[in-house]
Amino acid sequence: MIIVYILIAILMFGLLIAVHELGHFVAAKAVGVKVNEFAIGMGPRIFHRQKGETEYTIRLFPIGGFCAMEGEEEDSGDPRAFGNRPAWQRLIVLAAGAFMNFVTGVVIFVILFAGTTSYVSPVIASFMDGFASQGENGLMAGDRIVEVDGHAIYLQEDISLFFNRAGEVMDITVVRDGERVELEDLSMPWLAMVDENGNPVLDGNGNQVLKRGINFTIKEANVFDRLRLAWYNSIDTIRLVWVSLGDLFTGTVGLRDMSGAVGIVTMMSDVGTQAQEAAQATGQNWVAAVASSIAYFVAFIAINLAVMNLLPIPALDGGQILFLIVDKIYNLFSKRHIPQKYLGYINAAGFIFLIGLMILVACSDVLKLFGK
Repeated sequence: MIIVYILIAILMFGLLIAVHELGHFVAAKAVGVKVNEFAIGMGPRIFHRQKGETEYTIRLFPIGGFCAMEGEEEDSGDPRAFGNRPAWQRLIVLAAGAFMNFVTGVVIFVILFAGTTSYVSPVIASFMDGFASQGENGLMAGDRIVEVDGHAIYLQEDISLFFNRAGEVMDITVVRDGERVELEDLSMPWLAMVDENGNPVLDGNGNQVLKRGINFTIKEANVFDRLRLAWYNSIDTIRLVWVSLGDLFTGTVGLRDMSGAVGIVTMMSDVGTQAQEAAQATGQNWVAAVASSIAYFVAFIAINLAVMNLLPIPALDGGQILFLIVDKIYNLFSKRHIPQKYLGYINAAGFIFLIGLMILVACSDVLKLFGK
């Protein structure tokens, strides 16, 4: 079964990279940048067609694609070369790839939530026994939680995220009777869940389930709710990337917590297996459940790629945008531009760095796979 998930992962990355490059291609054509070749796939050509100034090719390996623009990493005398276009046009072209990945993620989320009939809202329904911070100076049933420790809340899942990251005392902002109420230093200890017979509720690993003591409202979903759920999941994915990057830079997580291609295949396999087991346990169509879970994962990865690609790292679009800004500042003072060949050197160094990082992460993934 793992072979199936490896093939799905290859196709997923190939599709997302191709969509990314399509964004660059469409934007380049729109602003008049000369495109020498637009390719789907990598490796030897198996099909090509010249149309106007651009050669369109399909290549053997379905692992991405590229948009080769005139003068992208070297100086060119062609006025339509990428490096000779106005800065605002180059910025549009560079950002278009990440934009297309983001749009892809949003579209997948819209499709996934199109059939949603109900959802858990961030509106408090009730409290568990032992929950102390309730009342007019605390939380009340009917309150809509809109902030936790300064973090905006869009979905009930946001509350779970920031509750898990918080200590036992936190600041919570709610909307109560149409008014915004800020509640500071609320005591929110973990409470052990029990069933109707008073027996502890255990998770799949045999550990007792802990909650902050709040039960949330289940609401019926209309068409606007479905669109909001899709949009909020897209925004939350961006925020989760930034939270993860913040944890990486502060040392909260390390290299071992990062995942590369091997880790992504493992996660995809876990997601698919869990969806299949849950569907079979409830008598549902497990194929549809697995497909839905994998599609959600693909949307998550698409938006991740959009954010990561805009980081100011050489060889990424964000690094080229940074180079563009530096060039504009340099031009203001010197009335000259930095030669495009230097961008090529910087990108080459960045590419080597990224390849090295990918190898390290892949090795870490393999060690985790074997439990070391």
